[in-house]
Amino acid sequence: MFLLGIGEILEEWTHKKSVDDLARSMSLNISRVWLLSEGREVLVDTEKVRPGDQVVLRMGNVIPFDGVVVEGSGAVNQSSMTGESLPVAKEKGGYVYAGTVLEEGQLIVCVKESSGSNKYEKIVRMIEESEKLKSNAEGKAARLADRLVPYTLFGTALVYLLTRNVSKALSVLMVDFSCALKLAMPVSVLSAIREAGSYGITVKGGTFLEKAAEADTIIFDKTGTLTKARPTVVSVVPFGEESPEELLRIAACLEEHFPHSMARAVVHAASERGLTHEETHSRVEYIVAHGISSMIDGRKVVIGSYHFVFEDEGCEIPEGRKEQFDGLLEEYSHLYLAIEGKLAAVICIEDPLREEAAFVVAALRKAGFSKIVMMTGDSQRIAGSIALKVGVDEYYSEVLPEEKADFVKKERASGRKVIMIGDGINDSPALSAADVGIAISDGAQIAREIADITIEADSLSGLVTLRTISRGLLGRIRRNYIQIVGINSGLIFLGITGRIQPTTSAMAHNVSTLLIGLESMKNLVKQAEQR
Repeated sequence: MFLLGIGEILEEWTHKKSVDDLARSMSLNISRVWLLSEGREVLVDTEKVRPGDQVVLRMGNVIPFDGVVVEGSGAVNQSSMTGESLPVAKEKGGYVYAGTVLEEGQLIVCVKESSGSNKYEKIVRMIEESEKLKSNAEGKAARLADRLVPYTLFGTALVYLLTRNVSKALSVLMVDFSCALKLAMPVSVLSAIREAGSYGITVKGGTFLEKAAEADTIIFDKTGTLTKARPTVVSVVPFGEESPEELLRIAACLEEHFPHSMARAVVHAASERGLTHEETHSRVEYIVAHGISSMIDGRKVVIGSYHFVFEDEGCEIPEGRKEQFDGLLEEYSHLYLAIEGKLAAVICIEDPLREEAAFVVAALRKAGFSKIVMMTGDSQRIAGSIALKVGVDEYYSEVLPEEKADFVKKERASGRKVIMIGDGINDSPALSAADVGIAISDGAQIAREIADITIEADSLSGLVTLRTISRGLLGRIRRNYIQIVGINSGLIFLGITGRIQPTTSAMAHNVSTLLIGLESMKNLVKQAEQR
């Protein structure tokens, strides 16, 4: 009873740690919002907001609820939801999603879906009530332990009937397999979940660690997973007499006043190249989600989208430069700069690849994955370029969310065990369809909630660590079974043959059980490195 009590304490502590990690990973961490009430803005707790209420959102705010824009305009970064690396314009009537970010402008949103009254309690209930979250090995050990109890009692009675020796009969009773099984297996699983949490990996149940260890196919989403979802300037293509450096200087001079993702990319590129400037422009006029207009040295300068520069402002491509314009690489996003009604430059922007992506893909292949796939909604050209750099076995472009899910189901139907990795709402169907769905921690709220495992956004190397922990856990469980059966069978044999007394059997049994339990709490990654 003392040993079982220790086991329950260890299990409860590790369980609570896992729940805390999960709660932190799934929470939007928005406690208060500005509620529009009787024409006034009132700061209230998010728990008090109900569907139909109107909330005011300003530049830089994370959108806390799903809703419809009733007033204002802005640009929303929803790359985690749709895979688009550039902000999306939102005006009256537009729909916004919880977890996305308002990068420009101001919106008044009518709430359609409010969050639960207590997110933490919802997560706790999900973990405690859902049997599917339990490890298969943990469940098998518990069932085996329960089934062994009658056999232990029967064995005790049989030995007494055959030997008429109370001490020999008690030797069987004092050495019971169920105690060690019920202590070591849950501790092994929960300790692995705790260890994963220390590496920024949140696992919702032991069964997902087992499935991650057995998986042979891994599927990556591209945007925000293999790439950073942070726009970066690749080149400046001039269409006039000014040099690329001068044109980038002018662009940065205007864009630095508006901290959205495209503007930050331009300003950062100018800073990296050591381009400084004086504030020579007049008042900057900003058209939300379209572009910027100003006067520099008496010349009108506009910068923004194709629609803004060519359609709204009526700018033209310089004579003789149409062929150059048509030859711009489609794999990049384009920001247009025009001076005095003529296109002066096109700034090419890309979503850069994560530095560790190629290394992680190679490490996963070495760790036993026989098929590594990339799927994206981007064009064939962009997808092919990324796939070549990363080194995946297969890639698919211009894929819809339901097509990702269908591919996962097809792979599973063919007998493969599949891990899906994504960060957006568009990845959610595939995350749900996979044997194990893995979400990026700064991805969409729904993706994190549907996913079975969440990894930190800083680095994909957590995937390699996850594989190490999951495979180490299966090896540890196998070793525990062998040790428990071997040690206790030996003690029973020694007791029946009269070699040792029941008190000695009990002591050896309890000590071995405790040692196996303590061994089950050791870090798997460190043990793998030592091997």
